[in-house]
Amino acid sequence: MRCRFCGAPLVREFLNLGTSPSANAFLDVEGLNRGEVYYPLKLYVCDTCLLVQLDAYRKSEELFGADYAYFSSYSSTWLAHARDYAETITARRNLSSRSRVVELASNDGYLLQYFKAKAIPCLGIEPSLNTAQAAMAKGIPTRVEFFGADVASRVVAEQGHADLVIANNVLAHVPDIHDFVSGIQILLAPHGVATIEFPHLARLVAGVQFDTVYHEHYSYFSLLTSRAIFAAHGLRLEDVEELPTHGGSLRVHLVHDTPPGRPDAEAARKVLGEERAAGMDRPEFYAGFQAKAEAVKDALLAFLLDCKRQGKLVAAYGAAAKGNTLLNFCGIRSDMVGFVVDASPHKQGKFLPGSRIPVVDETEIRKQRPDVVLLLPWNIQEELFEQLSYIGQWGGVFATAIPRLRLQTPRI
Repeated sequence: MRCRFCGAPLVREFLNLGTSPSANAFLDVEGLNRGEVYYPLKLYVCDTCLLVQLDAYRKSEELFGADYAYFSSYSSTWLAHARDYAETITARRNLSSRSRVVELASNDGYLLQYFKAKAIPCLGIEPSLNTAQAAMAKGIPTRVEFFGADVASRVVAEQGHADLVIANNVLAHVPDIHDFVSGIQILLAPHGVATIEFPHLARLVAGVQFDTVYHEHYSYFSLLTSRAIFAAHGLRLEDVEELPTHGGSLRVHLVHDTPPGRPDAEAARKVLGEERAAGMDRPEFYAGFQAKAEAVKDALLAFLLDCKRQGKLVAAYGAAAKGNTLLNFCGIRSDMVGFVVDASPHKQGKFLPGSRIPVVDETEIRKQRPDVVLLLPWNIQEELFEQLSYIGQWGGVFATAIPRLRLQTPRI
C-alpha cells in the first residue's frame, strides 16, 4: 500500500475504527433481510509527505452512484454558508454575466443557485445522478460525471475556461488526487481563481473528530500537505480562510503559479506556521489519536447503557455519515437508540447502515417524547438546539459525544 500523493509506502497507522458498511448505504425494508458488506475503516499517515489517508477499499463509482443519499440543501446552516460565499466571492472577483463559474461535486445545486440568481453563467459537475437531477430541476446546467483532467479538457474545449472554480468538501472524496488537481489547473482561466474547502486536519485532531472518517473520505488534509499537492500542479496559495464549518475547515484560494516562485499569502504563512508549531510537520504528531477515539466510545456506551437500565428512551437526530461512523464504531444498535430523525425525505423510511436504526421524520420526537436526543451532526448543533428546544417541555435533554460526552438542557 502506497501514498496516493507521493507514492511512499504506508506503514504508520493513525486510526483504526474496525470495519463498517459504507456510511451512506442506507437500507430499505427489504434490505433488512439481506447481509451488508463491511469494509475496513483504517487511516494511515505517510511518513514522507504526511498525508493522512484511507486505503481505497471501495471504488468511487460504488460510493457516489445514482441513488446517493446526501442532498446539501436540507441544512439551513449550509445554505446560509453557500449564500454568504456567493455574495462575497462575486464582489471580490467582480463576477458578472461575462464570467464563468464551475463547481465540482455540485450536488443538488445548493450553491450554484445563488450564482444563477445573479445571472452569472455557471456549470455543475456532479457524479451522482439523483442529486444532479435535483440541480437540473432548478435550471442549473449539470454534467453527470466524475471530474478529472479529461473532463476538464473537454469542458474547456466545449465551453472555455472558468473564471471561478469551486470545490467544496470534495477533495477528501477523490481517490486520484493528481488527476483531480491537474483538472482544476486545466479548467482554470489564466487570471481565474479556484476556491477549495476541506475540513482542517488540525481541527480534526484537536476536536477528536474521528467520526468524520468514512469510506467516502479517502484523504485528510493539513495545509502543509495540501500546499505541496497544489504546488505539484502549478497552483499557488493566493489566500487561506479559516472557517467554522464541519468542525473547522480551510478555504484555500488558488491561482496559477505564474511566474513561479512567488511567496504564499500572509494568511497561508500564518496557518502553516501554526501547523509547524503544533508539530504537524513530524510523524510523531499523529500518535495517540486512537486512544482519544476509544475514550469517546467508552463514555458514550456507558451513558447509553445507563439510560437503558433506567428505562429512558434515547433518540438521535441527523442520519449523517459521521453519525453512522460513530454508531458503528461503538456497536450501537436500536436497543440503545430507538430511532433517528432526519429532515431529508430521501432518508426517511430507511434504516441506517450497520446499526439498522430506523430513520423517521421529526414528528416522531413530539409523538414519542424521548428523554434524550443524541445530536449526531455536532457541526450544526446550534441550529439543532434551537430547532428542537421543545423537548424541554417534557424534560428531555440533548447529548453530544464529540469531543467528549456532554448533556445540555434545552433553552425553552
